[in-house]
Amino acid sequence: MWAVHGATFLQDLAIVMMAAAAVTIGFHLLRLPVVLGYILAGVLIGPHVLPQPLISDEATIRTLSELGIVFLMFSLGLEFSFRRLRKVGTTALIAAPLEILLMMVVGYEVGQWFGWSRMDSLFLGAMVSISSTTIIVKALQEAGLTKEPFAQVIFGILIVEDILAIVLLALLSGIAMTGALKAGEVADTLGRLGIFLVVAVILGLLAVPRLVGWVAKFRSNEMLLVTVLGLCFGVALLALKLGYSVALGAFIIGAVVAEAREIGRIEILTGSLRDLFCAVFFVAIGLLIEPQVLAQHWLPILVITLAVVIGKSVACTLGAFVAGHDKWTAMRVGNGLGQIGEFSFIIAALGLQLKVTSEFLYPVAVAVSIVTAFLTPLRLRRSDDLVEWWNRRAPQAFSRYLDLYTEWLGQFWAHRKPGLVVRMVRKWFWQMGLNVALIVAVFIVAAFLGQRRPAWLPQSPGGEIGLNAFLWLGATILSLPMLIAVFRKLQALGLLVAEVSVRHEAAGDRATSIQAVIAQAIPLAGAGALALLVMALSAPLLPPMEVLLVLLVIVALVMWFWWRAFVKWYSKAQVALHETFAQPPPARPENTTQFLRLLSHAQLRVVVVDMGSPVVGKLLRELQLRTRTGASVVGIERNAEDLVNPSPDEEIRTGDKLLLLGSAEQLARAAELIHAAQET
Repeated sequence: MWAVHGATFLQDLAIVMMAAAAVTIGFHLLRLPVVLGYILAGVLIGPHVLPQPLISDEATIRTLSELGIVFLMFSLGLEFSFRRLRKVGTTALIAAPLEILLMMVVGYEVGQWFGWSRMDSLFLGAMVSISSTTIIVKALQEAGLTKEPFAQVIFGILIVEDILAIVLLALLSGIAMTGALKAGEVADTLGRLGIFLVVAVILGLLAVPRLVGWVAKFRSNEMLLVTVLGLCFGVALLALKLGYSVALGAFIIGAVVAEAREIGRIEILTGSLRDLFCAVFFVAIGLLIEPQVLAQHWLPILVITLAVVIGKSVACTLGAFVAGHDKWTAMRVGNGLGQIGEFSFIIAALGLQLKVTSEFLYPVAVAVSIVTAFLTPLRLRRSDDLVEWWNRRAPQAFSRYLDLYTEWLGQFWAHRKPGLVVRMVRKWFWQMGLNVALIVAVFIVAAFLGQRRPAWLPQSPGGEIGLNAFLWLGATILSLPMLIAVFRKLQALGLLVAEVSVRHEAAGDRATSIQAVIAQAIPLAGAGALALLVMALSAPLLPPMEVLLVLLVIVALVMWFWWRAFVKWYSKAQVALHETFAQPPPARPENTTQFLRLLSHAQLRVVVVDMGSPVVGKLLRELQLRTRTGASVVGIERNAEDLVNPSPDEEIRTGDKLLLLGSAEQLARAAELIHAAQET
């Protein structure tokens, strides 16, 4: 039975990959997005075109396509950059939410205009609100525009869009399961999601780059790849267990891994797996498309395409302009973001999976994505023409008003730069907010374990009361470093506010007393607020009063004896997090595909250094091998030791195997030089 199923699976996978290979070649020659070719291949081999479908077990292919979602979101996370997000400023934070909000309204109204259900209209609005990172980045690379100022603005908007798309996925899941979403439920969903993101990102940034760096020291691509994939699927599973999608977990861990120094190597190692499963994912999308359905819904496809192209262009142009960019840059930004893509597919798949949307919505979204993706390269090439047309047609008075607004906003922000005190206070509030989020996360996990006791949790004396007491004590002790850090920040804030707000000239002799009162009042008030927060979070776990008093004594003793240790541990973690962002951005190839294509023309050759050779005892720099032949020594195998990219001061020894890199002619000259030296 297994052999029959295995043969069927192998046959289906072979057909999918052969079809994907064929369209990859064809679309590459036609200089068209290969993603669209995969979808077309799925349509051609699917059950809706051929009289006899070529795929026997679509369920297995769809299961594999879910791995494609994980790899796709992981690769998008690798392209994400926390550093770039810090630099985009207000532009992306204004333009992206404005665009998504406007397009949600446009998509919903279009669906209602066609008489679709509220759920179909809502999911349509979500699908048309997110631009395609894959398509726009690929189009900008092929056009050679990635270094242009408007392209940098586009990248920033795409980053914020990716974050908001994750929020949309969580909200849509809640709406689909309950049928509605109240304000309280929205706040609860966003709060829990925010806490999960903060905790996952902070803990990830503290641990993952160092773990990846440590594994990379073993110089084993296999170890590095397996470690990264373990992190990817582990965090994706964690997100799924917590009620979120695997896409969220894969995206988060990808963004965290992107901060590792080995990001370029990781992208190369995971690139092949990503391409494989993403190909299956997009072919599986094509399997769901019925050409008859597309023909039947040609009018909605046309209207939605126009809404995406025009609506997103106007919304992004408006957002970029409102944020302070001149009208020329803003129009180029809007012209480059008029498409939908991979996130739209994931949102559409979510609706089908939860059985809340009509089946026709998925192929309609795919068709709109295909049309807008074809239009993207053309629109990018005609951006300058659009700007020139606007320059000729726009009323001069209106154009001058736009220029005056840009100039005024630039001067406004130039004069509103915060001073040292404001920046310091803002930094402290951010740090306190992150610490509070971590504290909330610790108690949420403890409450979850108390309500749904896992099998691995040991039995505790006292039954449920003993378990809750144990969990409360553990959560409180784990939270002590964060609680102490918040209290210390409140003390510093109190001293700063007291010094700034009280002037000796006005208060006279009472100035010192007033400053002391203020300096003590702020940390005491903050400590009271923290205590109330901990008690509120502890509500599901609070033991009887007599047990609680004992636990409070234990916590006080732990705090008394370990105060300095907690401060030291927290400081080390803070320094480690700061170093992650303070160090230069991880090196990654500008264009991996072009790099690999260049590397494919190179060859490798091994030359063994025999006993008595004149090169023995010489340094690599003394050979001047690259200067004399063009070949380079990229590795030395010495007994059980492998030296990758050896230093120019590395001494050559008897028995060394020199790994040379170069063209065939360069390697021949290098080997002839070494052999000639050995003969003499």
